[in-house]
Amino acid sequence: MNARLPASSPEVSLSWSDGAIVTVDQRALPRERRVLRMTEVDHVVDAIATLAVRGAPAIGLAGALGVALSAYTHTHGDTLDEESVRADAERLAAARPTAVNLAWAVGRVLARLGGGADAVLAEGLAMLDEDVAVNTAMVLRAADLVEKLTPESPLRLLTHCNTGRLATAAVGTALGTILELSRRGRVAEVLVDETRPLLQGARLTAWELGEAQVPYRVCVDSAAAAAMSQGLVDCVLVGADRITANGDTANKIGTYGLAVAAARHGIPFIVVAPESTWDELLSDGSQIVVEERSPREVVEFAGTPTAPDGAAVFNPAFDVTPAELITAVVTERRTFRGARAVPSAAAMPAATVPAERIAGLLEEFPDHPTPGVVFRDLSRVYAEPGLLHALAAQVVEETGRSFDRVLAVESRGFVLGAAVAARAGLPLTLVRKPGKLPGKVRSAAYALEYGEDRLEIRTDSLAPGERVLCVDDVLATGGTLGATARLAEACGAKVAGLVVLVELTGLGGRTALADYPLTALCEVAV
Repeated sequence: MNARLPASSPEVSLSWSDGAIVTVDQRALPRERRVLRMTEVDHVVDAIATLAVRGAPAIGLAGALGVALSAYTHTHGDTLDEESVRADAERLAAARPTAVNLAWAVGRVLARLGGGADAVLAEGLAMLDEDVAVNTAMVLRAADLVEKLTPESPLRLLTHCNTGRLATAAVGTALGTILELSRRGRVAEVLVDETRPLLQGARLTAWELGEAQVPYRVCVDSAAAAAMSQGLVDCVLVGADRITANGDTANKIGTYGLAVAAARHGIPFIVVAPESTWDELLSDGSQIVVEERSPREVVEFAGTPTAPDGAAVFNPAFDVTPAELITAVVTERRTFRGARAVPSAAAMPAATVPAERIAGLLEEFPDHPTPGVVFRDLSRVYAEPGLLHALAAQVVEETGRSFDRVLAVESRGFVLGAAVAARAGLPLTLVRKPGKLPGKVRSAAYALEYGEDRLEIRTDSLAPGERVLCVDDVLATGGTLGATARLAEACGAKVAGLVVLVELTGLGGRTALADYPLTALCEVAV
């Protein structure tokens, strides 16, 4: 395990000071950093219910320290009113029913009630220290897993709700993992779901990422699946509020939809949560009690009505993601592999196709299409049963899956390009000759081995920052692929690499394209 967290003590978001629980009021962020001091159990119950304190680990710790507040309140001389403390503990545990951490933490400190208020507090403070250690171990384990599941390239990550230090005593869970990956130099950008209706992503996660100087963009929740379809997401990282014995996971509403979309697009979906989030008493997710919150959260915004008077509302705070949609659940002690962790055929290592096999299938036609030009025809390569599939798998493996979209060049690049896109489960865009594309296009001229031509691409074909793999059949002088790369860059995309089936080594193409990584499956001297 790569222990790369900073040596300095992490910033703590929840503490005990002079008889009070001290934290940041998350309702005020990001506009105001307001310190909240809770000196009564009623304060703690209200803070948990109104999301001044939120995040499964954080509300558990707040509940534990709330029991300590109650124990001190109900201690008179040498007498502790245990019945009153237990009544307060029940109110604390019921403040939010879905997160198992709350009841677990309250129950743990209650077990020390016989030792008096000091013993209860000591247990609560020990839990704060444990939370920091647990989160640190969990984040390192999760970051290591992400690096194993993704190629060695800058990552575009997507997260939902807030799972940083605000949701824990310190470090965080899923967001802590993202920050650790950033420290390792692996994060290009984070897409932050705004997380309707209370905007924990837009308000809190964006604030934490901004403080850490990690590049991010906030997106509406309903845009996440579209981002995945456009190849803008390499991995999804989320937290959890309760995990059942079979691995079904309750988390902020909207998580289930993310898991469905991630499964559709072959993107790792990783849950990062402490062991205390597991509820082994529940066999599956159908037994989880899902909290439903006030209709006002949906039909009002900042106190202003946004729906007709009397509109009925469905406002569950959480949903349950089946284990079969989860790649892995990572805790401080283990990695639980869901059904999606089983390698698919697309994930298995590809066998390398010998270059000699490709060369042996080439046919040469002198003086075509003009006198003095030798045309290398690939028809027999494409006609060989199973060969195109194997070549596409080899391209995906050799390029490290470090791209989001395939750009295939007209016309013979369409064949291998389509196969590579299908193998990688990524979108395909066609770069075409003039006049073939509708709508607004960009154009680039280039020189051929036997003349001049132009290529065009639609201006709306690529997203800014998208990593594209440019695919053609034969590399001669490099004019075609060079024009394709320029078109991609003009659209704001990044050229992740160039791929050709055959490179004609005597015509200077590789030198002309020296600014880009180039993969040639077969080289033919001319």
